[in-house]
Amino acid sequence: MRETLNSHPDIHWPAGFSPEDAHRFFRREATVPIPPDRAFALLTDVASWPEWSPGVTEIGIDALAQVFTVRWYGHRFEVFVGENNPPHRVGWLGIGAGVQLYQAWLITPVDDGTHILTENVVRSGTPEAQDTLSALWTERLDTLWQAQFDRMSDALTP
Repeated sequence: MRETLNSHPDIHWPAGFSPEDAHRFFRREATVPIPPDRAFALLTDVASWPEWSPGVTEIGIDALAQVFTVRWYGHRFEVFVGENNPPHRVGWLGIGAGVQLYQAWLITPVDDGTHILTENVVRSGTPEAQDTLSALWTERLDTLWQAQFDRMSDALTP
């Protein structure tokens, strides 16, 4: 994994998935009022995503828990965990029909809770997948991130 100048210096990008390699690059951050271990646990509880993640309608988890599938707004992604360093960072690579994305999360303690940073690289290889580069997908990602941040903010009790 290589570091890039366009992203947070603590993000570890796999080869071919840096912001410079992307068709789209997204970055969002927020501070949530829970400790890092709780934020990490909520974020990585993949089985619960359909309960609170907009557009997630189906999850399938591999027995090794390093691979899972997600159906998000009708698109099926096979997801491979690329980095798992509880409770500080997690990253996963999602592969769908004509689109690949890598999502990295940094989780840092701060005085009033936890600072959460997510950066995403999206790559599209086919014209049919160009809708993943549209403004609608940007809006959907924003909605998803806001729901994730809200979920962590609402999780004041274990």
